[in-house]
Amino acid sequence: MAEWSSNLLYISFITYLVATFFFGGSIRQKNTTETNQRKWGTIGITLTIIGFVAQIGYFFLRWGAAGHAPVSNLFEFTTFFGMMLVGAFIIIYFMYKSTVLGIIALPFAQLVIAYASMFPTEISPLIPALQSDWLKIHVTTVSAGEAILSISFVAGLIYLLKSVDHSKGSRQSFWLETVMFSLVVVLGFVVVSVVFKGMDYQADFNYINQEEKEAVAQYTLPALVGPNEGELQTKGVMEPLVEMPALINAKKLNTVIWSIISGAVLYLLLRLILRKRIAAKMQPMVKNVNLNLMDEIGYRSVLIGFPVFTLGGLIFAMIWAQIAWNRYWGWDPKEVWALVTFLFYAAFLHLRLSKGWHGEKSAWLAVVGVAIILFNLVAVNLIIAGLHSYA
Repeated sequence: MAEWSSNLLYISFITYLVATFFFGGSIRQKNTTETNQRKWGTIGITLTIIGFVAQIGYFFLRWGAAGHAPVSNLFEFTTFFGMMLVGAFIIIYFMYKSTVLGIIALPFAQLVIAYASMFPTEISPLIPALQSDWLKIHVTTVSAGEAILSISFVAGLIYLLKSVDHSKGSRQSFWLETVMFSLVVVLGFVVVSVVFKGMDYQADFNYINQEEKEAVAQYTLPALVGPNEGELQTKGVMEPLVEMPALINAKKLNTVIWSIISGAVLYLLLRLILRKRIAAKMQPMVKNVNLNLMDEIGYRSVLIGFPVFTLGGLIFAMIWAQIAWNRYWGWDPKEVWALVTFLFYAAFLHLRLSKGWHGEKSAWLAVVGVAIILFNLVAVNLIIAGLHSYA
């Protein structure tokens, strides 16, 4: 059953990839009539739905194999986030019939799923802290809220790709390219992980964890940074350059560092091939975009996603925290970042409604908002040790 679920995940990924080309074809064809655009878009959304159904099948098959909702570790949560992102895109597509959303939303979802697949995919029993019905209630609601909010990023990025002038150096052009670089960094992580996985690279360390107990860390990438008081047990592999304190999850920080290095190399290669900024190269693809429509989609996505995230990320989370740890709030890194996310999107809506931050300002806020979400998913999960480190 677990093998079948993995096959369905691969099928969904490939289907999303093919669908992306059809969405791209609907806007790149020269002198394409509106009828032909609809045909390309219809094929694209049909393939997207097929991939989405396959991923739902993966989710429930894995649930049956595991005996619990498959949202208990980084691989499971991130693949579920990718699935919810595609689901949110499908709903928005049928509301607005905008094929251009597919050329950003689907690659973004594919990047999320590819990122997830680089982490251990084995099914393991739940640790005691997660043996609660609140696991599926809290985590699925958080993921759904973040996925809907991510559609605002998709619309905002498309808005900026069209509106920002790349013919002269500007802050807007620099920061938009920084966004593109960040996405390439995630792709770089996937590439470097695949390379070392193909080499069967492994390095084991004995170390002292945050609770001052002996533990074992297994690295799948060469150790640029080592764990607290770590002793390398594997012969013939790289010794760490720096030792991290117990507060820092050295293994996961090592993953982040390798991601940045590989992403930077990949970005430079792309710049050499394209001979211009990535954002500037993509600009012709969105030349016919209706900016007012993108602005509306971004706003409505936040309007819907914000209460869903608040329900899952704060209310349900505090109820579960009270049951599990006898307190509603404890300033754990993940709790703090959930609060930061809530406050940011509350400020987004305030600035939009009371200060009139529409258009480009709203688009930048949407991009920053998803940067906060991804920081929580990547940096907080991978680097900072806390009560949510199992995730």
